[in-house]
Amino acid sequence: MAAGIRNTNTSFGQKQKLDVQQQLKFLNKPALKSIKSPDGDIIDCIHINKQPAFDHPFLKNHTIQMRPSFHPEGLSFDESKDVSSKSESKITQLWHLNGRCPEGTIPIKRTKEEDLLRASSVATYGRKKHPQFNTDVTVKGDGREHALVYVEGGKYRGAKATINAWKPQVQEHDEFSSSQILILGDVSGEGINAIEAGWQVNYELYGDTNTRLFIFWTNTNANQTTGCYNLLCSGFVQTNNQIGLGGTLVPLSDYAGSQYEVKFLVWKDPKGGDWWLQVGDKYLLGYWPASLFSSLFDSASEIHWGGEVINLQKGGEHTSTQMGSGHFPDEGYSRASFFKNFQIVDSSNILRAPKNSSTLVEKPKCYNVINLGSRFYYGGPGRNPNCL
Repeated sequence: MAAGIRNTNTSFGQKQKLDVQQQLKFLNKPALKSIKSPDGDIIDCIHINKQPAFDHPFLKNHTIQMRPSFHPEGLSFDESKDVSSKSESKITQLWHLNGRCPEGTIPIKRTKEEDLLRASSVATYGRKKHPQFNTDVTVKGDGREHALVYVEGGKYRGAKATINAWKPQVQEHDEFSSSQILILGDVSGEGINAIEAGWQVNYELYGDTNTRLFIFWTNTNANQTTGCYNLLCSGFVQTNNQIGLGGTLVPLSDYAGSQYEVKFLVWKDPKGGDWWLQVGDKYLLGYWPASLFSSLFDSASEIHWGGEVINLQKGGEHTSTQMGSGHFPDEGYSRASFFKNFQIVDSSNILRAPKNSSTLVEKPKCYNVINLGSRFYYGGPGRNPNCL
């Protein structure tokens, strides 16, 4: 009996090891240069034409677009390179301390064996366990909790916000805390199309509790779900050699101290139809090709700005995973986390403040939001005497 169990385990272990090695080979493209970050990450500088996007069947003969035909802030891209942030919020990435990727390459965080072994399966690494998007607070049981501002019912061609960056504490390794912009396609039909960009603490994905820049996209239909975080599947086409998706952000905001923030802008190029991403004032990161999507092919029907956590209710108690700064929004500036200058790109491709925005909070005694118009504060500590 014991020998039989041992043999079964051995064959399973060998298959898992083979699966892991094959997936690592698929994810980690040959590097022209590698940089070791102080946080233990290895950043590989991959030739721009060898990036994971081009493994996608729709992108086999794709011609890389190095810049969009249109910018909603009216910037030409030569000008945008010279625009510096006017706030105190110069955030960079930790790996920059040890080097940069050369022109013609893009930085990709190397996936390690232990990353894949943390996932529930090798095939699902980089996917979302909780992919449902819904502003209906009556939907229960998926573990996600929010404090956000949203608009719906229009034809949206993009969104913008400057997000205050913090390091929330996360209770369980399979929970996370994120703050992001979410762009959602029409949810009335079959499947969900979504784009996200922001920052998150996600141990299961990264193996640590650092605050990291992230993107996510998905296209679900009756037959299959595509999409992933960062560059962990084919899809997003990166054009920038300075910023690594999934890279650690530094410095971060201090309670009642210095505040740091990151600007995100996502918009649909009216000429090519691709969804472009800019981070900060000068980093045009790349784009999600229009061909990845169905309900986002023309425009989005909802935009969400705010925080999201997973609450697994371990031991029957609400999680102590923090959202934002871990403090309630009524504490205000330098204590609560905020989004400012949040805007939409409307159906005429004009960047403007949203009209008739709403808020969504499932458990206001755990996490909450206060919308002040051009800025909102959000977040909270999770479990506390009023949130059990």
